[in-house]
Amino acid sequence: MITGGAGFIGRHLCRELIARGAEVRVLDALIEQVHPGGEAPESLPTEVELLKADVRDGGAVAQALHGVDSVVHLAAEVGVGQSMYEVERYTSTNDTGTAVLFERLIDRPVRRVVTASSMSIYGEGLYRNADGELIEDAQRGRLRDGQESWELLDDAGRPLAPVPTPEWKRPNLSSVYALNKYVQERMTHIMGSPYGIETTCLRLFNVYGPGQALSNPYTGVLAIFAARLLNAQAPMIFEDGEQRRDFVHVSDVARAFADALADPAAAGGTFNIGSGIDRSVNEVARSLAQSMGRGETEPEIIGKARTGDIRHCYCDVTLARNVLGFEARQNFSEGLTDLAEWLSSQTAEDRGERARGELEARGLVA
Repeated sequence: MITGGAGFIGRHLCRELIARGAEVRVLDALIEQVHPGGEAPESLPTEVELLKADVRDGGAVAQALHGVDSVVHLAAEVGVGQSMYEVERYTSTNDTGTAVLFERLIDRPVRRVVTASSMSIYGEGLYRNADGELIEDAQRGRLRDGQESWELLDDAGRPLAPVPTPEWKRPNLSSVYALNKYVQERMTHIMGSPYGIETTCLRLFNVYGPGQALSNPYTGVLAIFAARLLNAQAPMIFEDGEQRRDFVHVSDVARAFADALADPAAAGGTFNIGSGIDRSVNEVARSLAQSMGRGETEPEIIGKARTGDIRHCYCDVTLARNVLGFEARQNFSEGLTDLAEWLSSQTAEDRGERARGELEARGLVA
């Protein structure tokens, strides 16, 4: 059973599991922000049994667990910025929803639960200072409109250099969404052992690929850029666009979840899932525009920062490689071509300006 399985990652995971011979049931509320009209997307495989219900509905969750061997928990409200003013909605869905799931699992235990976590729990990624020392708790200084440099500095005013972020880095929760995902992680591991349920958490970096919710302005950055480009608008980039991220194709993520369900070595573990390659947001915006045939479109640099945003964070994949044998297989350029081909038949309502306005109205853009 996959909670939130009608979403972007969930649909790809459904296809991956079906190809491996699994029977799949999906529990999904089909909320309007992700699924316009509250309808299941056509790309949800017809072999999937769909139960339209909220993960906070204990009766529906109990029904969905009947006869189930394993669970992938994807159901969540997603968006760093929106989580900072839709606090009750995010916390209720993400944290209470996870609590309801595990309460029902007490009566209907399964072999294994794999929960989707997020790179957001790290806050800023790992850094190295000018003396070569690793810095786990780097903090942004006071942000202001149009500042000359957005880079992090040490106490002596020297620049910090970002390095790949491993699982052992201490969490630094800088948004309500990050807090929610950390609670989901810890609740998963806390609740598994007493009831004989194996548990695994996957910390996902920036997932992209065909099937993203293009009209959701709080989803992945590539989907937001795509919605702008489909409407003949330049991608909007906060700060200066030189912040660095790790982009991993949804097909690799789906494979990681399917492997985590089956691999004995995954039990009890928490693993980063990313490509292991960092790219600037500017580079990604220009590459997507090129792939979509809009190579002349330059990003619109906002020169402002959003509350909860971090400067640099990208993936150290060493643990997932060594324990699970995970390697991202999808070349980024080819992945963008794959995404662009899908986008060529899509339309999207660009809600980016509205989302920015909501954040600015609440003082969440500096």
